[in-house]
Amino acid sequence: MSISPLDISKPEEAWMNNFTVSLKNLVFIAVMLFTITACDSNDGPLEKAGKSIDQAATDMGNKVEDACEDAKKNMNVEDARC
Repeated sequence: MSISPLDISKPEEAWMNNFTVSLKNLVFIAVMLFTITACDSNDGPLEKAGKSIDQAATDMGNKVEDACEDAKKNMNVEDARC
């Protein structure tokens, strides 16, 4: 027995049916958007600049951590992790 969205004799079933259809549509749209954006393999100048900035930030963080560990070793601290 199918419930029409206009059938008001069982509103909880109609609501659930509408919710299910809406949820399926939302998932479909999300999958399609992910598929479209995941296929982009052309790295433009802004993408390359962003990757360079990320790499520079990672390198700087590693250098700061190394300097901290060296400083703790020179102070004879038991836990040399930073």
